[in-house]
Amino acid sequence: MRLYARLAAAGFRRHSTYRQAMLAGVAANVVFGFLRTAILVAVVSSAGTVAGYDVPAAVSYVWLGQGIIGFINLWGDTELGERVRSGDVVVDLYRPWDLQAALYAQDVGRAGFTALIRFVPPTAVGAVFFPFHWPDAGTWPLFALSLALSLTVSFGVRFLVNLSTFWLLDNRGIMSLYNALVWVMCGLGLPLAFFPDWARTLLWCTPFPSTLQAPVDVYLGHGPQWITLAHQVFWAVALILLGRLVLARAVRRVVVQGG
Repeated sequence: MRLYARLAAAGFRRHSTYRQAMLAGVAANVVFGFLRTAILVAVVSSAGTVAGYDVPAAVSYVWLGQGIIGFINLWGDTELGERVRSGDVVVDLYRPWDLQAALYAQDVGRAGFTALIRFVPPTAVGAVFFPFHWPDAGTWPLFALSLALSLTVSFGVRFLVNLSTFWLLDNRGIMSLYNALVWVMCGLGLPLAFFPDWARTLLWCTPFPSTLQAPVDVYLGHGPQWITLAHQVFWAVALILLGRLVLARAVRRVVVQGG
């Protein structure tokens, strides 16, 4: 465990060196937050309440979502895929660690720094400039747990997308498809409650709502919170186990190609 704690700390330090990139990301999140708030508040305020969203709930949905984007690395990462393509992953596989656990520990460190820089400031901007929904004290621990689970689910999805490089050698097509769909399927484009019943049911059968819509729903108290958390736990466990299975098959493929 000490090794993975050090890897998490290293992930935190590594991303803390990219301060200018982080500040640029915060600025982009804030700008898009204002744009999305203007549009969504115009829609909700004209009707009073839409699918359980009044103006404070809509504002909270937008700004929490803007903060969660960076925390869960919504748009994906290609580091593992690049190492597979270059062959450097062989070095990773020889190291005395579990590759999946090591990458998860580094991602936890990255998320820890991102939470400070890209989650708190945009959310604070939204709370200062717009009416904001504040939950009761008992919701905060559940929201923190939901955020942790959302990171685990997001890591599980990104890990599988990167593992596809073992078979495709170039997974840019998979990454492009992932980026084209994930923002709609996770609830970033619109709250999933705005979708028709059949689409909402279909989307909640996938892991993507667990990455962004679920923590927002837990925060806003939309629906039974324990069901939302159970959905996240299910997908977190399923994706981690699936990732281990796929990695094991991928490692055998590396051995075959290497003779």
